Amino acid sequence: MPTPANSLRRQMLRRRPITGAPIADGASAQLERTLGTFLLTMFGVGETVGAGIFIVLSQSVPQAGPAVVISFILAGIAAGLAAVCYAEMASAVPVSGSAYSYCYATLGELPAMGVAACLLLEYGVSTAAVAVGWSQYLNKLLDNVLGFHLPQAISAGPWDFAPGVVNLPAIVLVAMCAVLLIRGASQSAKANAVMVVIKLSVLVVFAAIAFTAFKSSHFSDLAPFGMSGISLASGTIFFAYIGLDAVSTAGDEVKDPQHTMPRAIIYALLIVTAIHVLVAVAAVGSQPWQEFRGEDAVLAVILDHITGNTLGSTLVCAGAVISIFSVTLVTLYGQTRILFTMGRDGLLPPMFAKVNPRTMTPVRNTMIVALAVAVLAALVPLEKLAETVSIGTLTAFIVVSAGVIVLRIQAPDLPRGFRVPGYPLTPFLSIAACAYILFSLHWYTWIAFSGWVAVAMVFYVVWGRRHSALNDDATSAAVAHD
Repeated sequence: MPTPANSLRRQMLRRRPITGAPIADGASAQLERTLGTFLLTMFGVGETVGAGIFIVLSQSVPQAGPAVVISFILAGIAAGLAAVCYAEMASAVPVSGSAYSYCYATLGELPAMGVAACLLLEYGVSTAAVAVGWSQYLNKLLDNVLGFHLPQAISAGPWDFAPGVVNLPAIVLVAMCAVLLIRGASQSAKANAVMVVIKLSVLVVFAAIAFTAFKSSHFSDLAPFGMSGISLASGTIFFAYIGLDAVSTAGDEVKDPQHTMPRAIIYALLIVTAIHVLVAVAAVGSQPWQEFRGEDAVLAVILDHITGNTLGSTLVCAGAVISIFSVTLVTLYGQTRILFTMGRDGLLPPMFAKVNPRTMTPVRNTMIVALAVAVLAALVPLEKLAETVSIGTLTAFIVVSAGVIVLRIQAPDLPRGFRVPGYPLTPFLSIAACAYILFSLHWYTWIAFSGWVAVAMVFYVVWGRRHSALNDDATSAAVAHD
């Protein structure tokens, strides 16, 4: 427990030591290191490719028109600037917890709690969002192959565009991913890698077919809603780039994390940006942008129109079902590891930092997260989820970029396996680019986000600060005032 001298202000600003940090009573020390560069890169690609391309086009194209291609490029540039900042932070602070851990080491305990709230929001809601999209593509696949369509009552939530009662396929997807994660990180990573190779192949096939119907006239009214529409679409798209953060949630399960994590982040960014722009250009060039609005399983529908049969769309639907499975797997993984790190730091109850001795996975975390996400996916429609994820992702990216600057000042001699090129301009540009997209989001998204962060701050003041592992660490006061 904190002493009287350990004031509230000192508690809020104390920083977690980069090495030799204390562990909360009852928490497991670490996870098992089994992941190399390839599997970790596939984690980033697996989460990022799928959510934006297979799902969000039907929301983002009506926001920006054909200029959605520019929105993808803008989001990619912002994510790229943030990615190199992540790469440096991951090499300097090679632990699980991603932006939460980086913030804790540079800005202090209270800011870290706020960032943790952002991460838990973005991972939880993004998992629910992609599970909803999976349900759409599964229905389309069943319709193409078997001529069978799941009843609306069990394939859509009550507040969907075409309302149902409960989205049962979304619940099933979350449950399957949870079972795989409980079995072990290595098995999950290998399964994800196979799914990533399949999904990239399917997207290349889609682009090849879509380009046969390409018409430059579809880009004639390039930006019908101006720069505001382009920015809004960038914000909607940005939730897909959470995959770059997902790589850094695996710090405790990576071999040689100081070198493996930066490489995986950069490789994932290059693959993701290339495939996003390719598919966006092919899709928008193949049909008028007005036809994207409200379209479920939009890539499959495009191929139906082009080929006049269901063969191409069946392939895309099968690819999407596999692809979105891998997205859900990685986002669910990321959230459980952030909860594990917070439990180990004492900012959450130690039950969140318990590891099964046989599988070396946080089983209880996985079950709790899966239950919460399944309820959200079962009831809430996709369009209500995507923007909420983006605001959390963008906030985390800004904090990581700021953390690079702070850590260079605080610990200039700290060993780093990767250094941001163009420092200090690059992290400042990253902050500016993310902030620009951030402030283009709807006001109601800001209200929901602010309310969520406020709840996290209250929890910290009432419970978290009193149970922090740093309370029993003799060096914590000094760390807060270096």
